[in-house]
Amino acid sequence: MSASSRRSAFSVHAACIRGVEAHPVTVEVSMSDGIPGIAIVGMAGTAVLEARQRIRCALRAAGYELPRQSITVNLAPADMRKTGSGLDLPIAVAILAISAQIPAAGLDGCLFAGELALDGSVAPVFGEVAYQVLARDSRLALVTSRDGEHVLSMDVSIRGISTISSLRAGIERAAGDLPAALAPSLPAVDLDYGDVVGQEVAKRAMVLAAAGELGLLMSGAPGSGKTMLARRMTTILPPIDPHTQQDALRIHSVARAPVDGLLAGRRPFRSPHHSISSAGLVGGGRPVGPGEVSLAHGGVLFLDELAEFPSGVLQMLRQPIEQGVVHIVRAEGSFEFPCRFQLVAASNPCPCGNLGDPDVPCTCGVGAIERYRAKLSGPLADRIDISIDIARPDPKLIVDGAEGMTSAEMQALVERARAFRADRVRVSGESPQGTDSEHGESVIDGFGLDEQAVSALLAHARTGHLTGRGIVRLCRVARTVADVAESMSVRAVHVLEAAMFSGRCGSHD
Repeated sequence: MSASSRRSAFSVHAACIRGVEAHPVTVEVSMSDGIPGIAIVGMAGTAVLEARQRIRCALRAAGYELPRQSITVNLAPADMRKTGSGLDLPIAVAILAISAQIPAAGLDGCLFAGELALDGSVAPVFGEVAYQVLARDSRLALVTSRDGEHVLSMDVSIRGISTISSLRAGIERAAGDLPAALAPSLPAVDLDYGDVVGQEVAKRAMVLAAAGELGLLMSGAPGSGKTMLARRMTTILPPIDPHTQQDALRIHSVARAPVDGLLAGRRPFRSPHHSISSAGLVGGGRPVGPGEVSLAHGGVLFLDELAEFPSGVLQMLRQPIEQGVVHIVRAEGSFEFPCRFQLVAASNPCPCGNLGDPDVPCTCGVGAIERYRAKLSGPLADRIDISIDIARPDPKLIVDGAEGMTSAEMQALVERARAFRADRVRVSGESPQGTDSEHGESVIDGFGLDEQAVSALLAHARTGHLTGRGIVRLCRVARTVADVAESMSVRAVHVLEAAMFSGRCGSHD
């Protein structure tokens, strides 16, 4: 290459994944006389530094020449740590462009993300949805590997390239638009509440929890159907909205989790084991990644055997439940992960699981039962609005195949209740779930209780020894009961039903 044709520097658009977002990175390449080699600067991680060997082998395998000059690659901004193998392709493109081995036309309109194999082929990288969001916001075309499964759900141009040898013809000819993908054809969901017999009261609690976005705790003996009820929760939630779906797709893409269900419109369902670490539940690790609460964004987080989770792990759920986002601060910066989910928990009533069972005697001592219940009244107690006891259904109902509410019927109730709540809030200007004011107003202002409802609330609060937080929690459930009944005001019957579903706050009478 002659000195007249050589550029002093060349740059291309790239990105790296931080948390669940793709942050823009400018790959700048400069060549000068000196010892031949590639030097990468700009807080490059181990995987980025190893790109030098991959790029050397890939260029030779594709028939290119590695310039026998000192090549400096700067990853800007220089104060942000760069990780991952997605910078292989943009670094190689910049080196080929500055050495005039490929045409430079059109490269400035592309965002490159891809890993290079030693034979010059381009391999896909994780987090493609995050790259798509950045490309769309930056008004660039995303150029990545043609191989692998692609999520083509946003208004962004995605162009695929199989090998860097095709770049000799220019980016416009080498990287073609990927064909529009059809929604994945998944088998029909075979989970339906119609299959759960003898649990109509529990189904009613499920409807209330879904309609009011309330936390739900089920307590019952093994085999009573707690897991069956929880796994069908996603079938009664309203269809996922596009914005939430996009956030969930980005999270799953970064976490390398399957996205077929999300693309088909299904809400995520996550059920972590009780041995999970705090980083696995709320996010963290190195590099920092999303946890189960974020993977449940837009869907259901089911905590089975709640009492078996370490209290320290459960304590970390308080802020994500309240704010709908996880904030993680590390030495390399702060990270945010969205995590709005429907919380469903289940637990045995005692260590052996038979406390209260009319047929099977409990073998636990009083001290063991008290310690076990103390775990359930721990850090998540104030975030669980509905608490119900699940009894084993009558075997005769199972044998006879008794029918109850189906998922379609329950979903219709949930959707009507949420629509009514939205209209009520718009007309009255109230908070969707009332207010917990700190300016002198009553804690029940905004819930819309009539006089009889207030009297019923006071009577239950006295007999159940409710705290102020317990009263607000009961009002929140009663307001949801009224929304399901499409009643503008909360009446005494709504308060009484809410009290029945507040096992922690008082009696079930």
